[in-house]
Order: sequence, then structure tokens, then C-alpha cells
Amino acid sequence: MSTNDANKRKAPAGERVADWADGRLGIYSLAKTNMRKIFPDHWSFMLGEVALYSFIVVILTGVYLTLFFHPSMNEVEYHGSYVPMQGVLMSEAFASTLDISFDVRGGLLIRQIHHWGALIFLAAMMVHMMRVFFTGAFRKPREINWLFGFLLFVLGMFTGFTGYSLPDDLLSGTGVRFMEGAILSVPVVGTYLSMFLFGGEFPGGDFVARFYSVHILLLPGIMLGLLVAHLILVFYHKHTQFAGPGRTEKNVVGMPLLPIYMAKAGGFFFLVFGVIAVISAIATINPIWALGPYRPDQVSTGAQPDWYMGFSEGLIRVMPGWEINLWGHTLVLGVFIPLVIFPLVLVAIAVYPFVESWVTGDKREHHILDRPRNAPTRTAFGVAWLTWYFVLLIGGGNDLWATHFNLSINSITWFVRIFFFAGPVIAFIITKRICLGLQRRDRDKVLHGRESGIIKRLPHGEFVEVHEPLTQEALHTLTAHEQYKPTEIGPTVDENGVERKVPRSQKLRARLSKAYYGEGNQIEKPTVEEYKEITSGHGHH
Repeated sequence: MSTNDANKRKAPAGERVADWADGRLGIYSLAKTNMRKIFPDHWSFMLGEVALYSFIVVILTGVYLTLFFHPSMNEVEYHGSYVPMQGVLMSEAFASTLDISFDVRGGLLIRQIHHWGALIFLAAMMVHMMRVFFTGAFRKPREINWLFGFLLFVLGMFTGFTGYSLPDDLLSGTGVRFMEGAILSVPVVGTYLSMFLFGGEFPGGDFVARFYSVHILLLPGIMLGLLVAHLILVFYHKHTQFAGPGRTEKNVVGMPLLPIYMAKAGGFFFLVFGVIAVISAIATINPIWALGPYRPDQVSTGAQPDWYMGFSEGLIRVMPGWEINLWGHTLVLGVFIPLVIFPLVLVAIAVYPFVESWVTGDKREHHILDRPRNAPTRTAFGVAWLTWYFVLLIGGGNDLWATHFNLSINSITWFVRIFFFAGPVIAFIITKRICLGLQRRDRDKVLHGRESGIIKRLPHGEFVEVHEPLTQEALHTLTAHEQYKPTEIGPTVDENGVERKVPRSQKLRARLSKAYYGEGNQIEKPTVEEYKEITSGHGHH
């Protein structure tokens, strides 16, 4: 064979590079396995994508901002473009933030996108987490992935807090002072924690630099690791899907990752980015030039944290100012108790999947989602938790509620104190009743069909409404859910009359199971026999 023939048959450069990479990384087999993976198509699944894309936007804009921000508390005199601040003493952190806002090309827009992106990221994570909760997507084998998502949300909260504290303006400084007071309320170790964080008496000279390292390295690094692990587990466990014809626990009905899903995902990314950019361009957030640099002897009016940290401030604002003096030391219960409740509010929702798994005793894998109405106790618990969260959010802004609606701040505080306990209970009861009512409506629709609005007069003079029978797809959707039976302890005395000792944990599990699935906690779905009897004309007009 000639040299010319060999050159003619030589593979293109791109193919040779792909072959070289495949020989070392196995990309062909990896692509063949995963690129045609099926993803179901439902609008609620896009909530997680909003969180992912907004996180990417936050990372990209954050990298740009790090090029111009100086994380230092060294005091300088400002001589930048913003005339009202010229000659004012401020930290380098605040001065560099002003420079980003007024002297860096596009700097203010990037700042706005970064801040709005963070707010939308956390809001999307909250809504996505609630979608997972209400549909039961956290059940086996996804309990660990639920915890990964929960940790992402919590770390996002603290990443956001350290981020908006960096400019060292009067608003963020007030928030940091608030946090320092909460840390000091911790018995024995509170002062040590404060000195470690601030490098001396508040505000110290190091906290901006320390928050900067935490904000751009430590927390984002952990979050990226959790995000990768979260997505890997989504791929590994396959995506959940709602009940429907042809959908089982062993398959996924939808579109392949390539090319359809990736094309839609790419377009959706630019849509999310565009919405964040438009909001950032027309709605100013955190205008530090209107607040001025932080001074320990001043507090900005209407000082509020971002929404995701508002409930923590609400806990402290509505707590009575209790103190206990012991052995020459003061224990500030008015701050310490809220500091203890704060993680408990979050942990209550984090551990729920494991509680439900223990109550049901269900060890099977679940890939078909529940409709929230078909799990009334779980749905009621989730709404109660959200009610708890938002009641405390009202407490965190009690001064703004008072000024904007001409209300008494004391009345708002007492409202929050009362509904901190009563609100979740009321929300639980109402939500459960609504779920049971929707179950009854579904049962009637299955047995009698859909109301058509057409009134017909029968030969004997009676007027009835004509009901249209449901499609097979609708019938499947309304009857596909499982209904658990309450766990029974069984006889406590054996055939010989010997009493059997029942562990307390088993008794508790039986009571909870009865509260979940006992009489009055779920509506029996129609049986095939009932449906056939109704549709055959028996019992009909």
C-alpha cells in the first residue's frame, strides 16, 4: 500500500482525539449509557433546574466581582465617582464596593445579578424542596439525596449571609452585630466563638477577610461537592414520575437526555438568566451608597436580612427578654432560646422522611410520586412547617409591618408569639380536611364521572345533571395511589395467657401509624366492583 493511500484513509483530527480520550477515559461507553437516559416531562421538575441555573449565574458573577473587591477593613478616605461620599472615612471593603458600583464597567449590574441570583437560587431551592416533600420523592432510595438537598439549602443561607455582609455597609454591619449578639448568648463558649470569628472586640479588624474566605471558598466548595453528588444520585436512581398509563416503578416515560432534553435545558438556562438580568436591571437591591459605611454606634432604619434569614431574626424579635443570673454570670434566654430553636425548625423538615419510613415500615423503592391530597398527614405537616416559617418571617419584619400598615408593633409581636404555637396547628387541621375533601371528590368523579353542566329531564319529571365518564388515563391517575393500613401491635397475651411485653417504641409507632392511616385519615378509593356496579347502571337513575 502506498503512502498516499494511507494518508487518504487517515481519520480526521477530531475523531483521533475522541479515540485517544476513549482509550483512557471510556467516554464512548459512558456516553452510550447516559446520553440517552430518559427524563420525564413535567413543569414541576423544572424547579430544580431554576435552582441549578441561578447557582451557575451566581458563581459566574461572583468570580467577576472577586477581581475588583478588596476584603479589608483598613480605613481609607473615599475619593471616587460618587460625590456625596467623597471625603468620608470607610473600610477598603466598602470603598471597593462603591468602585464596583460606579467605576467598574457593568459592575453595578453584575452586583445586582449576583444578589438577585442568590435570592432566586434559595427561593427555587425552597420551592423545589417542598415539591419533593409533598410528592413523597424523598422515599427510598432517595433519603440521602434529600439530605444533600437540605444541606445545600442551609449552606446557601449562610453563604448568602456572609455575602451580603462583605460590603461593610450600615445594613450588613447591623446584621453582623445581630449575629454577634446571638453568639455571645451561648453559655461558656460564646465569648470564645466571638473572639475567634472577629479577631477581637466587635467589629474587630478581620471579619470581612474571614467572611470573604468562607464566602468564596469554603461554603461554595462544599456546595459544589454536594451539588455534584446530588446530580449523580439523580442519574443513578433515575428520575421520579407522576402516575399515569404505562408508568411503573421499573420504568421512566419521557424524553432522552440528548438531543431533546439538553436542547430544552439549554434554552431554559438562558431564559432563567434573562429573567434574573431583567429583574436586576429594573429593581435595585442593596444600595449601599444610600446607607453609608458601618459604624458601631449607628443602626440603619428598616434593617432586615434577606428573606431566607428573616425567620431567624423573627425568633429573637418576638422572644421576651428573659435573663437568668447564676454565679455572677448572665444567661440571656431571650437570645439563647431562639438560637436553639433556629436549627430545630430546619431539622424538623430534614428528618421527616426517616420518621415516615419508620411509621409505615415500608422498605420498598418508590419511583412513582404521590399526589399531595393522597398523603394528607404528610401534606398537612409540610403546610404547618411553612406556616411556622412564614409566621416567624412576619416577626422578623415587625417594624416594617407596623410602619407600612399603621399597626402597633406590640400587637404584631403578640400575634407572632401566639401563632408561633397556634398557626401550625390550625394549618395542619385545615390542610388535612382539604386533602380529605379532595379525596372524596376524586372518589365521586371515578364512580359518577365528570359533571358536564348539562341538565336533563327524565320521563317521570325529575331533573338530573348528565355526568360524562372519565377517560382511562384519568381513571388511572385517580386510583393509582397506594393506601397503607395502620400498623397493629397484635395480641398482648399469647395462647397460654402469658402477657407479652411490647416495647414503647412499637406502641409509639402503632399510635403514629393509626394517626397517619387510621379511620378518618384517608378516604378509601373505589374498588373495581364498585366502579362496575355504578357504570353498569345499578344504583343509577
